[in-house]
Amino acid sequence: MHPVIEMTPIGRVAGGRREATKDGWGPNRCSLMLDPRRFGPEALAGVEALSHLEVLFHFHVAVDEPLETGARHPRGRTDWPSVGIFAQRGRMRPNRIGASFCRVLGVRGLEVEVEGLDAVDGTPVLDIKPVWAEYLPRGELRQPDWSHELMANYW
Repeated sequence: MHPVIEMTPIGRVAGGRREATKDGWGPNRCSLMLDPRRFGPEALAGVEALSHLEVLFHFHVAVDEPLETGARHPRGRTDWPSVGIFAQRGRMRPNRIGASFCRVLGVRGLEVEVEGLDAVDGTPVLDIKPVWAEYLPRGELRQPDWSHELMANYW
């Protein structure tokens, strides 16, 4: 058995969408608000020079929804194959951790304004990382055809 890992959010999402819907996240504008009890503005020094951030967050909405540890049809679409939870990006993951790239619009004090984050107002933010070209996947990306259909209107 692995030890329990506890995390304290570094902040929260403020503004933007209030409901977690399936599509249309591209124009979502919100702010990442750092916890002022733990951080000063210096924690965000240099973020304004970045075009994008990777945000790790906790799927806190619908926490009573059962966790998925096996396979299922994404979005309940039986015309798509049943695939394991680690072959999809659903929110009912074993640790309910979300990861998303978003565009940096500005930095003010303990706030980073972003666009294209698929998290709702009040979402606990676990970490923020810079997006650097050297960390992006190397080589050709491969994904199943159904995932393109799923993502067609996501952003």
